Amino acid sequence: MTTLATDLVLDIGRLLTDRGDTVSIAESSSGGLVAARLLAVPGASKYFLGGSVVYTLPSRRAYLDVRREDVEGIAPLSADMAAVFAKSAREKLSATWGIAELGAAGPTGSRYGHDAGTTAIGIDGPLNHSLVSKTGHSDRGQNMWDFSESVLKAFLATLQRV
Repeated sequence: MTTLATDLVLDIGRLLTDRGDTVSIAESSSGGLVAARLLAVPGASKYFLGGSVVYTLPSRRAYLDVRREDVEGIAPLSADMAAVFAKSAREKLSATWGIAELGAAGPTGSRYGHDAGTTAIGIDGPLNHSLVSKTGHSDRGQNMWDFSESVLKAFLATLQRV
């Protein structure tokens, strides 16, 4: 069994706690693993405000309040789309930081032509950062885990630059 409370999430928890920062999460293909890993840290209630799994269009509309005009002209599964979702996740709970993950976990690619193993990550807060990452494989469960790892690494790197 893989442990959730790795050095990576412990470092994130320490930085957030030391600064008094908070975070809100919106995940798609990682299925809640980012939230679970952040919550595995003792004292997570000091910084974790909440999260949602926005796997479908109805859930995105309900939990993020992203309107059609907010994403008009933005390519799906892109860094720009993840940035919009991260901003909404942050604003929804008035958090210091918002994180969003959108992806194609596999075993097949997305309906938009993205390969399995592709994830878009958005971080919104005092410093914004978004990116697209690819695992290079189509194993759904492994991709979900890898996506959560990519999100947390990007978040830690962003926190360390503030």
